Amino acid sequence: MAIISRGFIGRRPEVDPSRLPPGQYVAHDFPVLSAGPTPRISLDKWRFEMTGLIDAPRSWSWDEFNALPSETVTLDIHCVTKWSKLDTTWTGVSVDTLLEGVVTEATHIMASSYGGYTTNLPLADVMGGRAWVATAYDKQLLHPEHGGPARLLVPHLYFWKSAKWVRGIELLAQDQRGFWERNGYHDYGDPWREQRYWGD
Repeated sequence: MAIISRGFIGRRPEVDPSRLPPGQYVAHDFPVLSAGPTPRISLDKWRFEMTGLIDAPRSWSWDEFNALPSETVTLDIHCVTKWSKLDTTWTGVSVDTLLEGVVTEATHIMASSYGGYTTNLPLADVMGGRAWVATAYDKQLLHPEHGGPARLLVPHLYFWKSAKWVRGIELLAQDQRGFWERNGYHDYGDPWREQRYWGD
């Protein structure tokens, strides 16, 4: 009679390894990481603004913003602290929609948040269906701990680039470092190249 040891039975991998950037592990919960206290913004006072190197500044109230065409997307997200969450579902307004008809010579943006947080991105990285301002997660309004009422969503970069509590985007003629980028994090933040910190 054959003896079968559980120790020699291989475990099926929980995820296709090609979906995980180097150094990442799969998180089954949704970790909450913030640099400071969670802002609480009432929807009647919330506004989203687009300023800077633009032909005419734009601004939306909560109701105006939610009247814009929205999209629901399912995608993977990757945090610089090494967790990845797969198949997350978000609803929001594409940055392409916000930029529609905008005349600008900008090369970069600075996203700013209620609470003072900022993060910088090349303009090209928030265009072409690559970024959204999300207002819902898993079919529910976005909880403040996860960046509600709205957060930037840039899933192809480390998740600190997806600024929580976002209040606006400034269009810039050149790159300027945001909060974490001035404090040791990589200027770009590509998880597939492990661009976590200065020098990576």
